[in-house]
Amino acid sequence: MMQSFGASFGKSLFVLGGARSGKSRHAQETAETIAATERSTLVYVATAQAFDGEMTDRIARHRADRDDRWRTVEAPLALPEALLAADAANTVLLVDCLTLWVSNLLLDDALIAARTDALVGAIGRLEARIIIVSNEVGLGIVPDNALARRFRDAAGSLHQRIAAEVDSVDMVMAGLIQRWKSPPRP
Repeated sequence: MMQSFGASFGKSLFVLGGARSGKSRHAQETAETIAATERSTLVYVATAQAFDGEMTDRIARHRADRDDRWRTVEAPLALPEALLAADAANTVLLVDCLTLWVSNLLLDDALIAARTDALVGAIGRLEARIIIVSNEVGLGIVPDNALARRFRDAAGSLHQRIAAEVDSVDMVMAGLIQRWKSPPRP
């Protein structure tokens, strides 16, 4: 069992980490802890699209990790709109994950800056508590092609905006959790 900060993150938590670091598990366990103690509704907001068999299997494994307490909302492109539509008091929204959302926007030729503005605005208007998961991609080497650099830059800019907007930020590496930002004390 990973260390957990439980409901102490305020209203919004951003969970960053590398691939297979344990960030999704941390986010899900945190959401389920809140639901158990506050009798909250759990909503999983999925951004993945199954373009191949491997991704289809990955999505199936993530679904199997969640029990019937969870309602799933698919939002590969319209993430801000999906959050506002699922918003309700006494709800925990879990978004997994922002880097897939950025990939989807790039593939769709969407205006990422405008969609980022919409997402940040939506987060600020939510009544629900929200946990957002994303892959930290800025710790590696500079990508060797323009599309990969554009992705890395878009993800990094998005992460900075989200980290500034939310109450708390956790970094997960090798299943270990470090709180990087905490909510202000009352």
